[in-house]
Amino acid sequence: MSQEYPLQRESEFSWRIDPSGKMRVPGIIYADETLIREMDDKVFEQLCNVASLPGIVQAAYAMPDAHWGYGFPIGGVAAFDPDLGGVVSAGGVGFDISCGVRALRTGLSIEEIEPVKKQLVDALFRQVPVGVGSTGRIHLNDKGMTAMLKGGARWAVEQGFGEPGDLERIEEKGCMAGADPGEVSARARKRQQDEMGTLGSGNHYLEVQRVAEIYDPRIATAFGLRENDAVVFIHCGSRGLGHQIGTEFLKYMVLVASRHGIELPDRELACAPINSELGQAYLGAMRAGINCALANRQIITHLTRQVFADVLPKADLTLIFDVSHNTCKLESHPVAGRQRKLYVHRKGATRAFGPGNPEIPETLRAVGQPVLIGGSMGTESHILAGSEQGAGLSFNSACHGAGRAMSRHRATKLWRGRSVVDELAERGILIRSPSMRGVAEEAPGAYKDVRAVVDAAEKAGLAKKVARMEPRLCIKG
Repeated sequence: MSQEYPLQRESEFSWRIDPSGKMRVPGIIYADETLIREMDDKVFEQLCNVASLPGIVQAAYAMPDAHWGYGFPIGGVAAFDPDLGGVVSAGGVGFDISCGVRALRTGLSIEEIEPVKKQLVDALFRQVPVGVGSTGRIHLNDKGMTAMLKGGARWAVEQGFGEPGDLERIEEKGCMAGADPGEVSARARKRQQDEMGTLGSGNHYLEVQRVAEIYDPRIATAFGLRENDAVVFIHCGSRGLGHQIGTEFLKYMVLVASRHGIELPDRELACAPINSELGQAYLGAMRAGINCALANRQIITHLTRQVFADVLPKADLTLIFDVSHNTCKLESHPVAGRQRKLYVHRKGATRAFGPGNPEIPETLRAVGQPVLIGGSMGTESHILAGSEQGAGLSFNSACHGAGRAMSRHRATKLWRGRSVVDELAERGILIRSPSMRGVAEEAPGAYKDVRAVVDAAEKAGLAKKVARMEPRLCIKG
């Protein structure tokens, strides 16, 4: 536990760093004692730095899966008020803009998949491009790129990649308002023109999973989940385009910070006032990046449906939900007894609106928004639901995964990709990846205990556990 950043225990699952130095608000970490003890001190340092930024409201938050990131800790949440000189930070969104998870029901039990699982995993690996620099069969010219950046998943459906009903189960109904394709550079566009419908590398994946346990039958029924069902998780983002947007705007923000009187505690926290020309330009480009990610997951869904139609014609893949975990969004939240319009940064953290929120699809509004927590090849994934008290705890935010326990470099010293694949195969989990090094980097042991993370999120009041899934097939970046 950190000595330099003294923690006060507020409850069994909540810890506080009081403001000191240039901090404007406290830092709050949601975790149990074991997770806190295992957190790198860099998480506390970065959280305190975030708490020093202009216009921050209430507190800087870290989720139970928090670990060292670029500028913001991954698992970091912070909200800024533009009327108080609040800022937008590219580091507070991340390089993979709108990286997120999409979950689909298949309409099948896991027993119906078992006899054809090798055929299914091989077909998915052929159909969905994956890996560093992977490209798909879709090529977008500049006009097509502009339409995609403006329309998101809605554009993808209009192009024949999916069904109109899909849009009801996606954040922002599949299209982020306020996107400005004109703020996306030619370099970012070029990097993306052949990457639509691709998973990419790193921790991105497409998994077929078994619903192993139901925690809340009422909410599970509303989500359409039953024990032993086969579900699909898709985890990816905005690929090269999002990375280029982040890279470019971070450079611009470093250059103009002093001009706006912003003293950066860390260059990685480069930011611009929300109401400045640069702040608005970044928001326009970032929203276009969100639309790119939403369109990308929509196309991958279409490709996945095609594979299931060929291998398992009885399958009927329908969306449970699609939620992002690298965004900045304008939302209304209660602060000090009144509703305020705030720009909520979630870096490796998932929106988790509670029951009754009008942003949730009407069919799910009574139970809360699905919160999708991804595992890593051999580890379980979870579906939670947003809670009533989450608004006052973390601006309706929850964890997004297990969180790394070690660097990718260290993981490759401890594991070999082929050994990981073979060990998982012995457990009945089939892995396909173009990179054995990538598999080693993403070995299940390189991550925190996802069940401990999810338990902490629930017990802290951030979200409610609904179902636990076990992987059966995985296409890995």
